[in-house]
Formats: sequence, C-alpha cells, structure tokens
Amino acid sequence: MRSYLARAAALAFFVLPFSYSVQAAAKPAVEVAFVLDTTGSMGPLIEGAKRKIWSIATAIVDANPDAEIRMGLVAYRDIGDDYVTKRFELTTDIQDLYANLLELKARGGGDWPESVNEALHVSVTKLAWTQGSEICRIMFLVGDAPPHMDYAQDVKYPEVMRMARERGITVNAVQAGAARDTERVWREIAQMGNGRYIPIPQDGGHLVVIETPYDTEIIELQGRINGTVIPYGPKSQRSSVEQKTRQAAAAPASVASEMAGYMSRYASKSSAGEAITGRGDLVADVAAGRQKLAAVKDDDLPDSVRTLSAPERAAYLDKQQAQRKQFNERMSTLVKQRDQYVTEQRAKSPAPAADSFDRAVAETLKAQVKR
Repeated sequence: MRSYLARAAALAFFVLPFSYSVQAAAKPAVEVAFVLDTTGSMGPLIEGAKRKIWSIATAIVDANPDAEIRMGLVAYRDIGDDYVTKRFELTTDIQDLYANLLELKARGGGDWPESVNEALHVSVTKLAWTQGSEICRIMFLVGDAPPHMDYAQDVKYPEVMRMARERGITVNAVQAGAARDTERVWREIAQMGNGRYIPIPQDGGHLVVIETPYDTEIIELQGRINGTVIPYGPKSQRSSVEQKTRQAAAAPASVASEMAGYMSRYASKSSAGEAITGRGDLVADVAAGRQKLAAVKDDDLPDSVRTLSAPERAAYLDKQQAQRKQFNERMSTLVKQRDQYVTEQRAKSPAPAADSFDRAVAETLKAQVKR
C-alpha cells in the first residue's frame, strides 16, 4: 500500500502543472482526441471525417456502453498558415465537436513537412485529459506529411511520446498516403505511443454507406424528438441548442441516420432521455434533476414558455417529456433493427473497406478500449 501511495503521489506531482482534470472521474470514461492535419492535401479525408464522426462515436459507446464518452480535436497546419494549431477541448458534447469539425477546411501547407511536433505536444499537455485509473485515453494522429524537425522551439515527438506514456495516453498514427518519410516517423510514433500504425489511402479510403429500410423513419423520428427540446438559459446557450437541432435537420441522410443511432444510445444511458448532447434543454435537465423549473428566470425561457403560467409551464414540460419517452422507445427499436441490418450487409460484402479511415479507427478503438 505504501508503495502504491508513493507512486500515486509522484504521478500527481508530475501531472498537476499540465492540463489534467485534478478531480478523478466518478465513473469510467473513454477520452479520444484526434490530431488532424488540415492542410490542403487532406481535403477529401477531412470531408469523410465529417460524415463519419457519428459512426466513430458509436463504436466507442459499443465498446464500453457504461463509460462516459469525451472526444476532442487538435487541428494543425504549419508556421505561416492561418494557424499552427487549433484546439477543441475534450467534451461529452459531441454535437458541439461535430459543429466545429464542419467548420474546418483544408488549406495551406506550402512546404512538405508540417507542425506535427507542436500538434502532438498541444494534444498531450494542453487538452484536459482526466486523471484517474478508470479513464481510457486514446489519441489518433492523422496526417500525410512528416514533422518539421528544424523548429528550435518545438518539443520533438520522441519526448512528447515519453510524456504521453507517463500520462497513460495511447497514441495511434494514421498515415494518409504512402510517403516513405512520413511512414518512418508515423511507425516510430505508434511504437513509442503504445499504439497502432494505420496506413490508409490519401483520400481516406472508400467510406462505406449502407442504406437501410429503417433510415427514413429514424430520421423522421429524430426530428420529432428534437421537436420536444425546450432551449433555455442565457441567450448564447439557447442559440447553441437551436443550432444543434438545425444541424441535425440539415444533415445528409447517411449522417442523420448515424447521428440518430448515437443519440439513441446516448439517451438510453440516463432516465432523462437527452435529445441533444450538452446542457441547455430544459426537458432533459429537469428530468435529470440538474435544474428546477421554478428556479428558471423568465428571461431564460423561450417565448413559447415565458408567456405561460407556472402550472401551464409544468404541464407543458410533462407533455414534452412524455412524448420524448414514447419517441425514444420507438427509436431504440428502430436503431437495433438498423444495426442488425448493417451487420448482415457487411457480412455479405466480399471486400470490406478495413483500410478506410472510419473502419480503421473504429476497429482500433474497439480493441484498445477493451484492453
């Protein structure tokens, strides 16, 4: 016991100056960060990632259904571009991460090497990884060009990988394309990071989209579930909730169906039956006990609720909760049928696209989360 406490104290002393959460998570969690090259040559892969983020998130949930899921992103380019790194914090609000991913464009990167070293250093030391033995921490470096090793200010990748190992972060290296100089470094990073080296085509590979007989009803039903959302709080929070429902409605059919599949799993993990990720939905927050209806200020309510009396507000909230419960029960059945159909169709495929970005990441996550 004394030896264990000594090691724990030493670890705490080392990690606290960095961006770890100092409070251990109350329950198991899976934290996944993507370190993504966003220079011009990565355009097709980035667009594919926008379409497949929901299937990747679903793979994490399926690998560990009881865990809380947090995902983050560090986009990188090079010195002289619009930015060197752009950080999106680890969050349970996957819809917010999706919105940020939609805004990313592939630009810049005039010379061949990129600021890989800085991107890795930011990801390991600046993202708010949670401290605790029940946390699974995984990173995916995704790019096609090697790092600049001539930038004096950078912490070079061998030292960053040492930091990652000490923090319990597994680092995988996904190489887009077949450049030999990139392959050498990516293999070293994966080996040093106790992860996998994953080669994929430059465009991210063929992203398999399997249409199912259940998609139309799933998408329509998700729209009804989103219709039970009551945005509340400060104006910025209400706007964020409204944006999430608009994005869900505007998503292409293949994305919308996979998004609904993730949201069904997300809703089933609590009695509140969340319709969005993140805070700001009065129906879910009251049902979960995070908010009392009587304590919400009139100015923090939408017009449709503000004009109601206190008893009318309570009755309206009860109605929305009852409808959502009914819709979620039906959605759970449809999603299970859709999952079964997709599994069967993949089994019939003569050549599954195991080297595509989404399939490679999903398979790696399933193996490493179980590990």
